[in-house]
Amino acid sequence: MDDWTGAERLVRGNPMDGRSRIGSAWKGLLPVGVAAGMALVIGGGVDVVHNRQRASSKKHEAEPASKSEQTSSSRFVVGVRDTGTALVVRDLRGGTAGLPVAAPPGSRYQRVSSGRAGTFTVSSYSPSREVVFQRLKLDEDGRPSALQPLPKATLAGVSTAYSDQAVSPDGDRIAYVTYRGTRSRVDVVSARTGARKSWTTRLPAHVGSLSWAGDTLAFVWSPLRRVDGKVTEARHQVRALDTSGPSGDLKASKPVLNLPRGASHAVLTRDGRQVIAALADRGQITLQAFTPGARRPTKTIARQPSKGRVSVLDTDHTGRHLLISFTDGRLFADRSLMDARDLTDAAW
Repeated sequence: MDDWTGAERLVRGNPMDGRSRIGSAWKGLLPVGVAAGMALVIGGGVDVVHNRQRASSKKHEAEPASKSEQTSSSRFVVGVRDTGTALVVRDLRGGTAGLPVAAPPGSRYQRVSSGRAGTFTVSSYSPSREVVFQRLKLDEDGRPSALQPLPKATLAGVSTAYSDQAVSPDGDRIAYVTYRGTRSRVDVVSARTGARKSWTTRLPAHVGSLSWAGDTLAFVWSPLRRVDGKVTEARHQVRALDTSGPSGDLKASKPVLNLPRGASHAVLTRDGRQVIAALADRGQITLQAFTPGARRPTKTIARQPSKGRVSVLDTDHTGRHLLISFTDGRLFADRSLMDARDLTDAAW
């Protein structure tokens, strides 16, 4: 993966070998298109992923969606209630669409990810230490119309509050993070065939903010350390894993970006050209775009006053708009502000 050379020079060693330390925080920004409020239209930039991604993306993608489906954002948000007992659909124009969808008996919903317009992939976890997935479909009015099990995508492992999930744009490959103590495992499983690959690490760390760009799975790597008897995240680095390669160690991933102080969530755009990060500082959330090699800010995308931090940063099904959930219970999507104090996860 020669295209990563420039990015690797910005990191002192490899933080996943347990010995190196991160260099100075990145401050480069990229200009991107932005709608009013906190809605983001993600533009181009400098490519930071392997050229093979473009070809493999074509190979893995199913039949292209319609032009309107590719560019139009949805008005419906699907959320996981904080108890995990149900899914709810919220209309950005106000109100709730349809009735809540109950979790499978003996299980709790964990994560939800958007697919093609009107579909969402939902994970649930049971005491038997299995993660199962279902496909939720909404009708044109946002009401749940079907909940289809994906039995071939069942994973063995412990799902925790730090587990994360991302579904590839074609809707087939599901990436999910499970834990054994403080050690994480990233699984990528095909909902269609059940084919599975896994990457593990012996290092204590949280793995989150999963996002797809072709075969590349990006994530935020947050090593854990103990300070005054408490376990905290030491730093945050965006890394990228070529999922077309074999299973193995998460060391196979490559460093993309050292997130600046105050940023713990970031997503890689689907063309792999830039990273969008959310920074919490001085009572506000700031969205910024980064690229390897850019040392000075060129543009801040948006700012929003908030006493909280970011708990969810994700794209909608088109990959062009952002959903942002704050720890103070607010959620932004498509210029809309929503009360999400009862939700632990949401997708748009």
